[in-house]
Amino acid sequence: MSANSSTVGQLLWQGPVCTGWKQDLEGAVYHLANCFLLLGFMGGSGMYGCFYLFGFLGTGYLCCVLWGWFNACGLDIVLWSFLLATACLLQLAHLVYRLREDTLPEEFDLLYKTLCLPLQVPLQAYKKIVHCCEEQVLTLATDQTYAVEGETPINRLSLLLSGRVRVSQDGQFLHYIFPYQFMDSPEWESLQPSEEGVFQVTLTAETACSYISWPRKSLYILLDKERYVSRLFTALLGYDISEKLYTLNDKLFAKFGLRFDIRLPSLYHVLGPAASDAGLESEKEDEEVHEPAVSPPRAISTSVQQTLPCSPPPAATNPPVPSSWARMSQPDSGILGEDSTSLVLEDFEEMSGSESFMDYRSDGEYMR
Repeated sequence: MSANSSTVGQLLWQGPVCTGWKQDLEGAVYHLANCFLLLGFMGGSGMYGCFYLFGFLGTGYLCCVLWGWFNACGLDIVLWSFLLATACLLQLAHLVYRLREDTLPEEFDLLYKTLCLPLQVPLQAYKKIVHCCEEQVLTLATDQTYAVEGETPINRLSLLLSGRVRVSQDGQFLHYIFPYQFMDSPEWESLQPSEEGVFQVTLTAETACSYISWPRKSLYILLDKERYVSRLFTALLGYDISEKLYTLNDKLFAKFGLRFDIRLPSLYHVLGPAASDAGLESEKEDEEVHEPAVSPPRAISTSVQQTLPCSPPPAATNPPVPSSWARMSQPDSGILGEDSTSLVLEDFEEMSGSESFMDYRSDGEYMR
């Protein structure tokens, strides 16, 4: 034990005993090999950092093989350098294989960079999402329907990749769907996993479209297994639905240029699908109420005419005054919006049950 400690101390403090130092320097291949090794050990992390690292290390060890074979003439130098160079080349081959395996189709790669990369979604989690839709890109021709109101079942969730889709209800235009927006996010969120339903709107492609679609059952299984993916879809769907609501809110404006919030109570009945039907029913009831009140004056006027046959003929009659509901007809599309289906709010003071919304100049004043 004492002998070993003395030997180690001699090596540390006195240094190795050399019989003689070489006067000439090693060849250029030796120095080139060390330069490559130095550059290789300066490599970073990640996929491309590993390419840099093993590429320079492999080149450096190959230079060491040449130096040991031609200059040093040492078999051990040649063998060790060759083994290290082979290990670096095998690592490079493994990295190339992984890089080809991780390569996504062009559409999915662009989708990842546009939608998921800003949210720092890991590539492995994104691969699970892509695998759930079987890496298939579906297409829609111009004027082809994706879903029909009241007929198409809600059995999938789709995301538009290119093109433009028009959303309508009862023939009335609602809004557009643009690339990288979900096509049926409200329908997806409206149902529980065990429930079934059909679309309440019609989706029609205005241009040639491409989209990806996840089957409902497969996506529910993925969301149940992967908690991170479930949270990601919750955030994406919530943002998409809010964007659609704000798009509808932009179409709702007053004739004097103020923009109102669709969440206000007095505007709720305007957005209902049965608003037009209720308006027609109220018109009929008004006509039935006013007709008995108008008929007695007609009878009186005829009796007066019979008793006074020499009365002068009446002057030109005044044109009939249009009823109050006639002003609520759809205005010209070129004046108020991009189409004839823009919602125009007029004369809310005539509606019973609440104060007139038109009496206020802003949403905050109304809420106060």
